[in-house]
Parts: sequence; structure tokens; C-alpha cells
Amino acid sequence: MTLREKQSEFMEALGKLIEFAYENGYELTGGDLLAKDGHKKESFHYKRLAIDLNLFRDGRWLTSTEDHAALGHYWEILGGTWGGRFNDGNHYSWGE
Repeated sequence: MTLREKQSEFMEALGKLIEFAYENGYELTGGDLLAKDGHKKESFHYKRLAIDLNLFRDGRWLTSTEDHAALGHYWEILGGTWGGRFNDGNHYSWGE
């Protein structure tokens, strides 16, 4: 599978995750989808296969890994890798 095909799969799964979040009372903003620096070497952010999601509920910014658990578990069901498994709860990547 080519990188572009993986990126397309990632975007399709991300759409499902976003829909799941809003259906469950969350709001989201995105970060670091197009990162060029600031992450570890070989980061999936540099391949456009990862995003950091800012999570909100009732206008409050939720920052802990536990806050992201419902989304993280759903993301894993879709086939993604959730950063909550390595202390980076707002990180969602694809193809690792």
C-alpha cells in the first residue's frame, strides 16, 4: 500500500472518530496533522498519518489521557494506534 493510500485510509477513519466524538457529546479541534518538526524522529505526524486532537466537553478543555479513553478505544477498534498506550492521550495515528 502506498503512503497516499494509507493517508486516505487515515482520513476515512478520522472522519468516523470525529463523528463518534460529536455523537458522544464531545467537541474537537485538531493539531499537528501537518507537523514539520517538534516530534520524535520518524513520527507519523511527518507522514500525515497522525493527529493530536484537542478534546472539549461543555466548553471545558479535557487534557488528561483518561479524558481521551473512550475515543482512544474506539480508534483502536477502527484499526488505529492511540497514544494513550504510551502516555500521549491526545495522539491518534494510523499504520503503526
